[in-house]
Amino acid sequence: MKIFFSNIFPSKKKIQIEFCQNNLDRYLNEETALDFSHFLNQPHIRYKEYECLSNCSTCRKAAYAIVDGQVIEANHIDELLQLLKEQLPKQR
Repeated sequence: MKIFFSNIFPSKKKIQIEFCQNNLDRYLNEETALDFSHFLNQPHIRYKEYECLSNCSTCRKAAYAIVDGQVIEANHIDELLQLLKEQLPKQR
């Protein structure tokens, strides 16, 4: 019988978050930037910023991010951070 470390110690799936730089410029402020920094520097999170994600209608009306292909949007940037945090237990 072969035993593999991946069977004994399964790796945790990393959550992939994508941000639109235009949207961040519109909604992110100095207060929330630090909170986002702490959140995004967790080892099970990968993130990437794009200049534009081509979701212009969403970008104009709400703060948003794409989490593993799903658009998450909120009225305020701090609300978006809370919604992103709520995604973590589903991904682990």
